[in-house]
Amino acid sequence: MNTSTGLIVLEKVNEMPPNVTALPAIKKTNKRFINTPDKKRQRELGQFLTPPPIADFMASLFDACWSEVKILDAGAGVGTLSAALIKRLCRHMIKPKSISLTAYEIDASLIGGLYQSIRYCREECSRAGIMFTENVFNEDFIKAAIPITEKNLFSTSSQRFNAVIVNPPYRKINSNSSARLLLRSLGIETSNLYSGFLALLSRLVADKGEMVAITPRSFCNGPYFKSFREEFLEKMSLRRLHVFELRSAAFKNDNVLQENVILHAVKSTIKPDKIIISTSSGKPCEKIKERECFYRDVVSPHDPGMFIHLITDDSQDMVRRRISKFSASLTDLGLEISTGKVVDFRAGEFLRPQPEKGTVPLIYPCHFNKGYIQWPRFNGKKPNAIINNTLTEDLLVPEGIYVLTKRFTSKEEKRRVVACIYDPDRVSSSFIGFENHLNFFHTCGQGLSMNLARGLAAFLNSSMVDVYFRQFNGHTQVNATDLRSIKYPSRRELEKLGAHFGDRIYNQDELDELLNKEFNIENQYT
Repeated sequence: MNTSTGLIVLEKVNEMPPNVTALPAIKKTNKRFINTPDKKRQRELGQFLTPPPIADFMASLFDACWSEVKILDAGAGVGTLSAALIKRLCRHMIKPKSISLTAYEIDASLIGGLYQSIRYCREECSRAGIMFTENVFNEDFIKAAIPITEKNLFSTSSQRFNAVIVNPPYRKINSNSSARLLLRSLGIETSNLYSGFLALLSRLVADKGEMVAITPRSFCNGPYFKSFREEFLEKMSLRRLHVFELRSAAFKNDNVLQENVILHAVKSTIKPDKIIISTSSGKPCEKIKERECFYRDVVSPHDPGMFIHLITDDSQDMVRRRISKFSASLTDLGLEISTGKVVDFRAGEFLRPQPEKGTVPLIYPCHFNKGYIQWPRFNGKKPNAIINNTLTEDLLVPEGIYVLTKRFTSKEEKRRVVACIYDPDRVSSSFIGFENHLNFFHTCGQGLSMNLARGLAAFLNSSMVDVYFRQFNGHTQVNATDLRSIKYPSRRELEKLGAHFGDRIYNQDELDELLNKEFNIENQYT
């Protein structure tokens, strides 16, 4: 324990279970259905079947110390998750007296595999002397759960589950879709099926019951999942979060691009003092590193956005503590951040490949070049100009110095936050259009001073900010809300930092060294 910083570190190393831990029959069933799915149907439903090693690891997270275990598996697929948990329960030293399984699966083509898995679960329970019952529903879980959840709101005797294990579907839902309207009828507002599933499940799990789920990391931050975080973190007490270091390892057969996380939570309003954050690549037999953190460092009680920070090692915690020493918000700095107003497919009739009379510059991420905007860019795929008239004037901003950031970065880019300066001395125009894939910092719609812009861009481009940002952002999108959530140096400190730069272009090491010297910190970024 490092008592001087209040940091608790538990460098425990386990191993991700190999494939052989799965019951042979379950393994064969899972493999058969994973290798021969209807890919189009799978995409429509947002299905990604859980590999047996991941399922076994998820099952190992349960304490499951009840004499009667009531399992709910929503989106059961071919039963891999349920089978892994039941196998674990059957091999406990102190076994439950009974296990009941309730499984929902919307895809009829998977029901045969699900029943085959259940048959082997029944045989396993019989050998262990455990009473086993099951209820399988070939239904849409959301439609089925709505009346059950409504009944639970007014009755304490309704069906509750003490062991929820789930790999929910990952799919965006439109605001007028049937799933969105059904969830909204219960006061659940979310834009993705997986968070809708978790919100419903948090209402169906019994007090002190457990939930283990594998989902994308996107719920950890951003405005789209704020209402979900508020409800889920109120009802459920996080005990463990497991992060996969390799984006594709957990679902290598399905080309899943989201970063995934496994969460273990208990139904309780009482939060623990500490929570375990663990990491692995997601490959079978890969070692798992565990780290014990203070709960308040993962979910800050002072954060109105309730972002979830995944701090996986000492260097990341050091960055978190350094960032926490800055106290300025964008409001304190007199700054605002907005998303570029030009949506190119909507404004297409006004866009031009190259500048011409009556047009003004249109800036895309492709115009970023070594810290400054380089415009125009010839022989590129994106237009360089937009017509300036009464129909487009609301899409433009006045001449000035702006700090721009990319809203989307590729997986190959070294930094998640990429900032650049728009300098009117380099691009002369009375108005500019910023495309929708950009965020821009401004002062009440006007530009910044050059020293402030340079200091702000340097801060955002630092390794310190990048490491901190990745603790709560697990995807390649950088929202304006995420950038508002960061604490910044004071305006005076940023202007002083910016005065060091001039027009010189610094490489990453030089930039980090300058920031470390300016703010009296050591360079220990990963």
